[in-house]
Amino acid sequence: MREYDFPAPERRVRGRRRFDDDEPQFLKHGWRTEPADGDPDDESDPETGQRWSSWDDAVHGPEPHPAWLVTELAAKDTDLGVLKTGKEADVHLVRRAVPGTDRACLLAAKRYRDAEHRLFHRDAGYLEGRRVRRSRENRAMAGRTAFGRQLIAGQWAAAEFAALARLWEIGAEHGNIAVPYPVQLRGTELMLEFLGDPEGGQAAPRLAQLRPDRAGLRDLWNQLVDALVVLARAGYAHGDLSPYNLLVHRDRLVMIDLPQVVDLVGNPQGPEFLARDVRVVGNWFAARGLPAELADPSVLTGELLREAGIR
Repeated sequence: MREYDFPAPERRVRGRRRFDDDEPQFLKHGWRTEPADGDPDDESDPETGQRWSSWDDAVHGPEPHPAWLVTELAAKDTDLGVLKTGKEADVHLVRRAVPGTDRACLLAAKRYRDAEHRLFHRDAGYLEGRRVRRSRENRAMAGRTAFGRQLIAGQWAAAEFAALARLWEIGAEHGNIAVPYPVQLRGTELMLEFLGDPEGGQAAPRLAQLRPDRAGLRDLWNQLVDALVVLARAGYAHGDLSPYNLLVHRDRLVMIDLPQVVDLVGNPQGPEFLARDVRVVGNWFAARGLPAELADPSVLTGELLREAGIR
């Protein structure tokens, strides 16, 4: 086992477990994707926009929980507005605070859209290698029925939460990859650590927004390669990597948006997704002055495939 391999998952009788061999946890435990009628815990106060914290009935992130995270059941969540809109989900800024105290934190709440409004137009390739156990559910997903689209959304949320949790643990131990701390998963809402200015609520800039100098560019590239090696050694590719889903927070490159994480072994298109990831980010760095021998996509892709044990 290499130094930065993922911790060994639970073993099953048949083969190696992947991010979503099983049904998403929110389906197995019966958690709702929408509030039940008349449930006051899920209703926002129309005057303040607050609701009770949903921490109690959610799947929690890795322990020990960070000191900044508010886990008290007396806390209330206040939606402060939209940080980002996307094809599959919107990200809201949420303030979680305990009334009458100074205990508070900012969170990024990623909310996958309902089955009637999602645009999972590229999901077929990403979902190869992902299966749920029930044949009825597999058929629904393949047929893109309303129920199948709901299952697909659940797979996105569950896969992203699982990937972030495992990558966070590796980053905390070894420091070779940075991702937002995954606070909780509840239904198809994923709450994450907010990365940015806590005073003004300004999110950390995306890599695409920056124009680093030569030394800064080289440092960011080295951080990116380290992160890609961590993924490859575990047999995974980001699947949709670009300068738009890499943040730079306090000079640290942070990888975000991982619902489409690709199994390099289980997905027949895995190496192609990896090659595309490397090509997109490599071209961005090369266009900004990184020496061509460092940003050569074919060379880095080959190295990553060897780290994954495919070559």
